Amino acid sequence: MHTEDPTAVLVAAARQGDEAAFEALVRATYAQTYTLALRLTGDEEDASDVVQESYLRAYKGLARFRGDAQFTTWLYRITANCATTHLGRRHRRRTDHLADDATVVDLDPERDPAAQAEAGALRDRLEQALAGLPPKLRAVVVLRDVYDMPHEAIAAELGISVSAAKVRLHRARRRLREVLFPLPGESAAGDHEERSHAV
Repeated sequence: MHTEDPTAVLVAAARQGDEAAFEALVRATYAQTYTLALRLTGDEEDASDVVQESYLRAYKGLARFRGDAQFTTWLYRITANCATTHLGRRHRRRTDHLADDATVVDLDPERDPAAQAEAGALRDRLEQALAGLPPKLRAVVVLRDVYDMPHEAIAAELGISVSAAKVRLHRARRRLREVLFPLPGESAAGDHEERSHAV
């Protein structure tokens, strides 16, 4: 028995001008979209602006959505593009903040207290390390490692080459490892190298 995807039904209705259907899509995807925007911008106010712009672009671009990918994947790409554009317009110091639900390490309440505390500490360190990355590196590692977007899609949305996307991902992962699990002799040299090799 074939069951039609409820999201696809809403998308089809929204493409026909059904505003209630689009509002339902927003309600269904808002939390995930906001979390992505917050991970990419590192600032709650910026994330809200990015989400608003993303849904506006999605609404205007629904007619061009062919359904080759899932609606959420298409929306994530729009959000990534909006975040990049938004950050490009911002030249102020931004706060390094991630939402409580933007965790990378899940905590199991059934664990013993010592293990739970250790996992919580690692989560906090990982969130701080991720938030401390330059925006262009943070964007690539979040889109690839958290949202599993292919290099080609990341490159297209960020306006860079596929090779540049791969280089940024490598550098972002290295920076995270250096912060979380430094090897003997590693220091701020990696930071200097990062600043002197902009891609």
